[in-house]
Amino acid sequence: MNASAATRRSWLPPSMAARLYVIIFAGLMLAQGLSFALLYFERMQSATAVMFNTLEHDVGTSVAVFDRLPAPERPHWLNRLERDNYFYILGAGEPGHTLETPRSKGAVGMIAREVGPDYHVYGNTISMAPERYQVHFTLHDGAPLTLEITPRMKPVASWLPFVFVLQVVLLLLCTWLAVRLATRPLATLAEAADAMKPTADGPRMPQDGPTEVARAARAFNTMQDRIAQHLKERLHILASISHDLQTPITRMRLHVEALDESPEQNKLLDDLREMEHLVREGVTYARSAHGGSETPVRINLGSFLESLAFDYQDVGQPVSLSGNIEGTPTVRAQALRRVLGNLVDNAIKYGGSAEIGAKHDPHGVLCITVSDRGPGIPEQELERVLQPFYRLEASRNRGTGGSGLGLAIAAQLTSSIGGQLQLSRRDGGGLVATVSLP
Repeated sequence: MNASAATRRSWLPPSMAARLYVIIFAGLMLAQGLSFALLYFERMQSATAVMFNTLEHDVGTSVAVFDRLPAPERPHWLNRLERDNYFYILGAGEPGHTLETPRSKGAVGMIAREVGPDYHVYGNTISMAPERYQVHFTLHDGAPLTLEITPRMKPVASWLPFVFVLQVVLLLLCTWLAVRLATRPLATLAEAADAMKPTADGPRMPQDGPTEVARAARAFNTMQDRIAQHLKERLHILASISHDLQTPITRMRLHVEALDESPEQNKLLDDLREMEHLVREGVTYARSAHGGSETPVRINLGSFLESLAFDYQDVGQPVSLSGNIEGTPTVRAQALRRVLGNLVDNAIKYGGSAEIGAKHDPHGVLCITVSDRGPGIPEQELERVLQPFYRLEASRNRGTGGSGLGLAIAAQLTSSIGGQLQLSRRDGGGLVATVSLP
């Protein structure tokens, strides 16, 4: 069932605008073609009726003229009595066979009724491609007279194709305008959604235009306000928890430190330190959504990354730079430093060392990488480890699994400054964390 549905959709263009173009234009062209066919059929029917009516009376008059003219004068009247679809022959005409089409039989019957039985009217078919048949008369002096008929429609006017092309162009323009008016609000909504940040301070949609568009814009702006309020409440709750927990944790640590040294005392102190770490990490994760509030500044990228690496090297951490790092991008320096710091800490913790590099891709996006030679992350887990409190290590031991917030903080902070964090497996083993900043 899914395969058949996919097959039915495969012929449709991928975008909504293109689908509307196809549907509307195809419908209008179908209606236009049907109207043209009906008009042509009606024109043919009317022309046939007029031709038969004219043929009936005109032939009766012409045969009477030939019958009353002296034989020597009859050839002079042939051209005068000739018409577009038929002409006269002074003679017996060509041999043929029985009339085949209802149209030819009807025409011969009408002519016979019009001229009367005195002229011994009969008809025969000469050819069918094109249709050509003859009607034979015997004048009162015994001379044969033949009427040859070639029924055909009048040719289409030379200006009609230009009118048809003009109609198609107008249909295209009207279709384009209708689809543009219908899809432009959707494109604006998609752009506003893409530009929305975790702090919900992205661009607001104008609440004008058609009723449906204005209603969707109001709903989107309201959603942004609700998200911003939710984030403020979350930050306030975490800050309050942190503040309220710091005092009892500190008091508990002082009480534990006052106890006699023992293995139980060390375990309690480790637990208290882990609690303090989790509280600080939780508040840091909440505040990371507001990294976009920092004012962007232009920096020397090489000096910036060297300073970061030297800070780690000064405390004996194996952090190095790779490649020729150049450029002066405009970034939110403090937020970017926190992101890279989290990634370097993660690389040192799990890989033993960190390697920092930077380059610009063909689209002008700044890509800063932090690589390690650790055990890496399975391909199916690369996206999930960016979620808060998700860890590959099932235990709660910070020495192995950590708090599960380091990469989540880096990912959310990167998103808040307009970038993207992506993890990938490194050739030869290890992990590569790439921070992309347009």
